[in-house]
Amino acid sequence: MRKKHHHKKKLSFTKKWSAKLHLWFGLSVGLIVFVVSLTGTMYVFKDEIQSQLRKDVIYVKAQTITQNPLSIEILKEKVSLEINEKFPISSVEIPLDKNKSYEFLYYEKDKKGWNYFDEVKINKLVYVNQYNGQILGIYNEKYDLFPILKSIHWSLLLKADWGKYVVGIPVVLFIMMLITGIILWWPKNKSAAKGRFWFKWKNVKNWKRKNYDLHNILGFYASFIALLLSLSGIYFAYPWVKNTFNLTLSGSSELPKEKEIKSPDSLLAKNNSVFDLSAQETKNLYPESSSFRIPLNGKNKKGKELKNIPVTVYGEDGKFAIRNQIVFDKYSGKLLSNKPHQQLNNAEKYANANYDVHTGSYFGLVGKIIWFIAGLICTSLPVTGFLVWWGKKKKQGKKI
Repeated sequence: MRKKHHHKKKLSFTKKWSAKLHLWFGLSVGLIVFVVSLTGTMYVFKDEIQSQLRKDVIYVKAQTITQNPLSIEILKEKVSLEINEKFPISSVEIPLDKNKSYEFLYYEKDKKGWNYFDEVKINKLVYVNQYNGQILGIYNEKYDLFPILKSIHWSLLLKADWGKYVVGIPVVLFIMMLITGIILWWPKNKSAAKGRFWFKWKNVKNWKRKNYDLHNILGFYASFIALLLSLSGIYFAYPWVKNTFNLTLSGSSELPKEKEIKSPDSLLAKNNSVFDLSAQETKNLYPESSSFRIPLNGKNKKGKELKNIPVTVYGEDGKFAIRNQIVFDKYSGKLLSNKPHQQLNNAEKYANANYDVHTGSYFGLVGKIIWFIAGLICTSLPVTGFLVWWGKKKKQGKKI
């Protein structure tokens, strides 16, 4: 009797090319995807971990709390004298919770630096008891675990301006891998779908089969969140991605440009209490907010001189999505403009929320847990995928 030969069904053109692209992209950028996924996953619970590790400096002792805190200018001078840094204090973050301490930040960048450690001249955070001026804690954030993880995730520790493309290009290819992966996973019929949604390892002892299922099934469940993670990630890196979001959400590819307000009191002598006046007015305008940040060195993030005092008000603790922007005259402290979150268009609201979407904090603690699990799966995919390819390669070698 003739033996029956079981011929494998030929893959469709779409699945055939999806398989090739999935393999080529995976082998070319798998290592970078692994590193980026791992560092992103480790970063998810940064706020929760730091709030526990720094509990003694984040909160002031109850017996030191008085009716009114010391002047921001006095606190600034006190910190400058005690820390004795050659760089000026960049900003102060003021919580509306009276039990929490002020955070004074030193931050300077070197445009000529080619890597993270050269580019960041200083990133130092000082926690201060605003009622008595006592310095509660000093943290050199430049060498702290989480900023380093963030830099690896963003640019592989390379200069942020161009390092983002070193990560951005592999992330774009990873998006293609996710799409081709879903195409490859997609079952032809109901019968084929039975083994695609969960593990059936009762009679399976072969590690290759288990590894394949880990890659195939976990990859499918994580792929949709991974797509959101990837898109929100390249939103930061590529202007065309941001412009596409803007156009979709608000009908214009560019965000509205803030009009530069000329100081009406520029001829007046500078009021020494300008920061305190700004802080008090901010508290009056947004009493339910979480905290607000005031620049103290007269410069923005890019190092350009500020013509006024822009104050950023954060609506919720640990989130950046709800942001209100106030501008004060830098000589008199007079209110010049107030742009609450509600007045922003959809593209502006998303621009503020994208970081929270990327880290999962936008969806609260549950979102962070889901993002963390999805991140772990994304970290595992290059490993399980490589093992699938290596197993097939060894099998083909034995046949030859």
